Amino acid sequence: MTKRLITALTILTAVLGFAPAANAKDSFKICWSIYVGWMPWDYGAQKKIVEKWADKYDISIDVVQINDYVESINQYTAGQYDGCSMTNMDALTIPAAGGVDSTALIVGDFSNGNDGVVLKGKSDFKAIEGQSVNLVELSVSHYLLARGLESIGMSERDVNVINTSDADMVAAYTTDDVTAVVTWNPLLSEIAAMPKSHKVFDSSQIPGEIIDLLVVNTDTLKANPDFGKALVGAWYEIMGIMSGDDEAGKAARTFMGKASGTDLAGYEAQLASTKMFYTPASAVEFTTSEKLKTTMKYVAEFSFKHGLLGEGAADASFIGIETPAGVYGDKNNIKLRFDPSYTQMAVDGKL
Repeated sequence: MTKRLITALTILTAVLGFAPAANAKDSFKICWSIYVGWMPWDYGAQKKIVEKWADKYDISIDVVQINDYVESINQYTAGQYDGCSMTNMDALTIPAAGGVDSTALIVGDFSNGNDGVVLKGKSDFKAIEGQSVNLVELSVSHYLLARGLESIGMSERDVNVINTSDADMVAAYTTDDVTAVVTWNPLLSEIAAMPKSHKVFDSSQIPGEIIDLLVVNTDTLKANPDFGKALVGAWYEIMGIMSGDDEAGKAARTFMGKASGTDLAGYEAQLASTKMFYTPASAVEFTTSEKLKTTMKYVAEFSFKHGLLGEGAADASFIGIETPAGVYGDKNNIKLRFDPSYTQMAVDGKL
């Protein structure tokens, strides 16, 4: 699985490619990449649920899969797509840092064990001190490690980070030289099942911090509210189907599992370590909590420390992040917004 990676090149691409000013229109494109929480977009497109909701508002929405996660965000940032699936951290450090005002329209889920730290031959997290740790550098794996080390009174200075592609992670771990890794499912499950492997920290210990979103261009959304209504309406119809215990729910999860390269059991195992917001009410409750603002402060501080907020950033508060609980950062430079108003329409039956 390719997901949630940030490189210096993506920052450069984002800075060079600003989305153009948006006007009212009736045709839209969103993109997504393979990950447990984003497979519903494929199901919704293939089963014409998105098309049904778009027709309701007399618009069209093209749902496009892009195999390279980072490239999907780059293309969104450059204005080639009106919306894209991404994590909260990537939304801040690529489009927002690139100057593209973006809105988290749908807060779909958060990682609740899908990302973790594994040690070889050691079961105590503190044994990581002095070790080389293989992970996808500047990704949410890197963020998870930093937050985990904080929890045991350590910092990144106490380990040596080795940048390793997700495609090479399992093979690297089988070698004698690699004794500590941070990765995500399904790689995490595969590695943790190997002999002498111990998962010593995972995202369930920082619940609500690694968030999976559908992000849309703010100007496009403002000029075309029906675009937001159709996407949110389609999403919660899909959520209602896939969360069911009936045959329709099983069939939907089977479809998503096969489309993501696994089977029903494999997909349901990934769902078990993902906190999905199957109802709009649960998503609104999460988005309006004070904790979201605190989480984005943590994310901004990590991102600034690693140079991901752009050369002009003097500190972690350089980019304004708007949440229902208030703004973290510069109120005159808001580039990332968590807006639950469309999801609230779903709660109120107004879509």
